[in-house]
Amino acid sequence: MSWMAWTTPSALFFIGIACILIGMTYWEIVSPCIARKGFFPMETTRGDRLFISLLSAAFIHLGFIGFTEVTIWLPFTVAIIWLLIVMKWG
Repeated sequence: MSWMAWTTPSALFFIGIACILIGMTYWEIVSPCIARKGFFPMETTRGDRLFISLLSAAFIHLGFIGFTEVTIWLPFTVAIIWLLIVMKWG
């Protein structure tokens, strides 16, 4: 693993993603989900909505980094709020 320059933020990011995936796996085992249609134009499962949220979070961060000079905490907050909206109503 010496080929990658691990920093605390990058390690925390990957640990966070791993924890989310472990939590979603446990949730699916305890309470299997049924595909449903929310505000997206297709039926989605919890896993689909998580994937959409994570992909959206990447674009939210890239947009803020590319077009503004604000602190990274603002896009992080926007991405978390978007994740909650997608998971609840998506």
